[in-house]
Amino acid sequence: MRVLLVEDDEPIAESLMRGLGRYGFDVEWVRTGAEALAVEVADVVLVDLGLPDMDGLDVCRDLRARSDVPIIVISARADEVDRVVGLEIGADDYVTKPFGVREVIARMRAVLRRVRPAVAQPEPVRSDRLALDRRARRVFVDGVEISLTPKEYDLLAFLAEAPGAAFTREQIMEAVWDANWFGPTKTLDVHVGALRRKLGDAAAVETVRGVGFRLVLS
Repeated sequence: MRVLLVEDDEPIAESLMRGLGRYGFDVEWVRTGAEALAVEVADVVLVDLGLPDMDGLDVCRDLRARSDVPIIVISARADEVDRVVGLEIGADDYVTKPFGVREVIARMRAVLRRVRPAVAQPEPVRSDRLALDRRARRVFVDGVEISLTPKEYDLLAFLAEAPGAAFTREQIMEAVWDANWFGPTKTLDVHVGALRRKLGDAAAVETVRGVGFRLVLS
């Protein structure tokens, strides 16, 4: 997912870029409103209000006039008036500095769920032996339904978005347990073990050493 970051504070921008990059986001950073309005529209825009050449609210207004791209304001302005104005002119959310990268990611995902409800559901995953019906949240091995806990299903569904692709532990925890999970990451290993037992040899949840896991269909 491509993120446009409009932020003139270099330490904040670099911190956000590193954090978002760890979770697989492709970040394009610009320092001014003029640059933001000149680049190609991204999937999500993060915009500061205190830009050197123009008010970030004007950037929000212009972006909204030309597209329906999700916009999240990131600002040190905590005043309620700024929040209200930002939302009224087209921003989808407003995050006050200081903030954590995980909070920003959670806000991004929440905004995408709200503003893009009409996006088609992913096609059912099917291999010779494994079938995953996303709409019904049902999984079949050799035509027989297997019982998965909600988190086991979510884990399998996430890995099945790109069979064969390696996902980091951080990406999986963020997607399956959400950005606010602060429990032990060993819970991921427990759920992987349970999935392996229930899938048998119909599909393999392989460990990618030093990275995370990937799903390999038979």
